Amino acid sequence: MRNLWLLISKYNAFFLFIIFFIASLYLVISNNSFQRSGVLNTSNKFIGEAYQRLDEFQSYLHLARINDSLAAENARLRSLQQSAYFDDSVKQQSVIDTLKRQQYTYIVARIVNNSVHQKENFITINRGSKHGIARGMGVICATGIVGIVRNVSENYATITSLLNTDTRISASIEESKAFGSLVWGEGIYDPELMLLQDIPNHIVVKKGQHVVTSGYSTLFPAGLFIGKITATRSKNGESFPDIIVKLHTDFSTMQYVYVIKNAFAAEKEQLESVRNNE
Repeated sequence: MRNLWLLISKYNAFFLFIIFFIASLYLVISNNSFQRSGVLNTSNKFIGEAYQRLDEFQSYLHLARINDSLAAENARLRSLQQSAYFDDSVKQQSVIDTLKRQQYTYIVARIVNNSVHQKENFITINRGSKHGIARGMGVICATGIVGIVRNVSENYATITSLLNTDTRISASIEESKAFGSLVWGEGIYDPELMLLQDIPNHIVVKKGQHVVTSGYSTLFPAGLFIGKITATRSKNGESFPDIIVKLHTDFSTMQYVYVIKNAFAAEKEQLESVRNNE
């Protein structure tokens, strides 16, 4: 306390100046509308900017929750698309009985581990068997297809990425409807490129054509965009050139995926297994 009094007595002139200066400012502002308006406008500007910075900071803290909400909404909207329904229409003479049943539903999941620079790349998601995930389900993201569910625990699942030498997806060229197998590797280990194989030589293939899912497997609905054709690679003595496809999906920046549940997958696979065994 003694030191405080010593400080005040030593600098009393300075403190008196500050007091009189603040008092004079108050009198000028309170008795002059022009100055009062200027001060209020300036203070409002600073206060508004402060509130804006606070709001931006709070929004940043809530980004994870917002992203989860948006991903769940996207999954719901995908389930409402026409491609998610199976058309049970029966046409007999002039009678049409139309019934559309839900074929595809989507389970949203967040990626917790990912690799893109290996020959056999895998992805881990934070959804498992208790969320409805099962081995063999197809996986997509907002920009294209991602891979196939491989192993499942109660709360997690691993996905064989599209960027894996073991992955083979049925795909087609949208413009010509010709279909083949989409594979990764075979001399091109680029996370942006894949090869479309088994397209015959007589099919006209042009740069810029779109590659989409064929719908012939139980993994993915037909017509999901995969990428664009950038070039072809001839193989000596073979009738099927390699078609190089630039993927639309950037696997290094993915955060959320959608696991596809096909309600008719087991029925189709069981029927085809009987046919193959005959």
